[in-house]
Formats: sequence, structure tokens, C-alpha cells
Amino acid sequence: QVQLVESGGGLVQAGGSLRLSCVASGSFIRINAMGWYRRAPGKQRELVATATSGGSTNYVDSVKGRFTISRDNAKNTVYLQMSSLKPEDTAVYYCNANIKRLLVLPGSDYWGQGTQVNVSS
Repeated sequence: QVQLVESGGGLVQAGGSLRLSCVASGSFIRINAMGWYRRAPGKQRELVATATSGGSTNYVDSVKGRFTISRDNAKNTVYLQMSSLKPEDTAVYYCNANIKRLLVLPGSDYWGQGTQVNVSS
């Protein structure tokens, strides 16, 4: 069993900052890529940022320069530091991880339960 548990969401004023955390727990061999997605009201889920186990990162254009994804591989944790937040960043943010549980099988995607981020104008 693998679980991803997010924390750090909340309400913040425009221009403010929040840091999201996501911890992976359970029985597994390796965590491959980890990332953050979000779903805003009335919109489809979108990729926000990803980080490979080797440290490569990728961001959606709308958050470049404002959000930073990082990982602590020893703690099986991924973070999303969000700065200069805008009302359009309001969404439920979901943690995603591609996790390898068995040597003979490829990694599988796992999701957290989501954490709400509200940015007021």
C-alpha cells in the first residue's frame, strides 16, 4: 500500500506565499518522478510542476518564476513553494508520484487526496 499525504494549503491574499508538502509512505522500492497538479473550479486538471528523482524540474508557463518544486528524497517528500500568488492560482492541488513497488514491474502513478489553495484578491 502506498499513500501520498499533502499538507500546507489554505487561504492567502494575492501576492502572498504558501508551501505545500507531500509525503509518500508505504512499501516501495523507488520513487521516480513527483509532481503537483491542480484543478480550478470549472476547469480541467492541469500539470503545475514536476521533479525527477535526479532533480530535473518542469513547470507550466503560468507559474514559472513564482513556484518552485523541490524534493527531499531521504524523506520521500516533494514540496511546492508558491510565491506571488494570484487569484487564478485558486484550486485544489494534488500531489502525484510515479512509484516502483516491485523490481519486475514498472512504476505506477499514485495521487494524494488534494489540498485546497484559495487566493483572495
